[in-house]
Amino acid sequence: MSGVFAGFATIAVIIAFGLLLGHVGVVDARGQRTLGAVAFFLASPALLFSVLQDSDISRVFSGNLVAISAAVLVTSTMTVGVARIRRQELGRSVVATMCSSYSNAGNLGLPIAAYVLGDTALIAPVLLLQLLVLQPLALTALDVAVSPGRRSLGQVVSRPLRNPITLASMAGIAVAVTDVEVPAAVNDPIGLLGGMAVPSMLLAYGVSLRLGPLPGRGVAPGELGLTVGLKLLAQPAVAYLVGLLVGLDQDALLAVTVISALPTAQNVFIVASRYGRAELLARDAIFVSTLGCVPVVVAIVAVVA
Repeated sequence: MSGVFAGFATIAVIIAFGLLLGHVGVVDARGQRTLGAVAFFLASPALLFSVLQDSDISRVFSGNLVAISAAVLVTSTMTVGVARIRRQELGRSVVATMCSSYSNAGNLGLPIAAYVLGDTALIAPVLLLQLLVLQPLALTALDVAVSPGRRSLGQVVSRPLRNPITLASMAGIAVAVTDVEVPAAVNDPIGLLGGMAVPSMLLAYGVSLRLGPLPGRGVAPGELGLTVGLKLLAQPAVAYLVGLLVGLDQDALLAVTVISALPTAQNVFIVASRYGRAELLARDAIFVSTLGCVPVVVAIVAVVA
């Protein structure tokens, strides 16, 4: 379990530096938005291209993917249902759905897969599900939510093709499928740019913690509790049950349950900031779910393994 705690500690240190930068005035609210914009438009696309071009697509389509997808579908449907009952604005509903279903597969998923599950490739199904399905759908819906006036069907459908994150993900998958060798003159700068993604996200998040209301004070407790509860409890429970139904062995059951219990991803906050929708909900959901993930993962390993 040392790798799990090391992953959490690394994230906490970088967020703390963001808090410090915000506290001493080195980065103000405008600087935070700049960090978020760099992460969204440049660093994150570069990182996703670098990660996906080396992925093993053949390992994605398995019973693990079925269990993980079912868990995401259940939590997303429940969040959307509650949003409709509350008559929430579309943009807030989309961000809330991402908070309850979009896992931190990169920053925490990789070390947890390596040190707890013993195989980093186990994170591939949820990573590609999020990058190729959930993220394009969420970004398209947010584009529609913030666009003035009505949009034609063609404009809505073409939205993902104009989003840098979606385009980079598609390009990375294309390279992986075709096994094309990307020249070093192209790949090396992309790799360097991708290295900015996680630090810039975490620094922007840390600054927001300092400049905004304290976690738990800017969002209704009921909304935050429901979002985090769905992410940390409902999603892994559904993944485990569906895994049993599709006949996964014990190791695979442990993998899908632990992966589904990962906290809300930091890039949800970057997306919320980019579109100006439910930023405090995204920020607080990340904070609370990240803290709560530790005992949940430890309990899952103790019970399932």
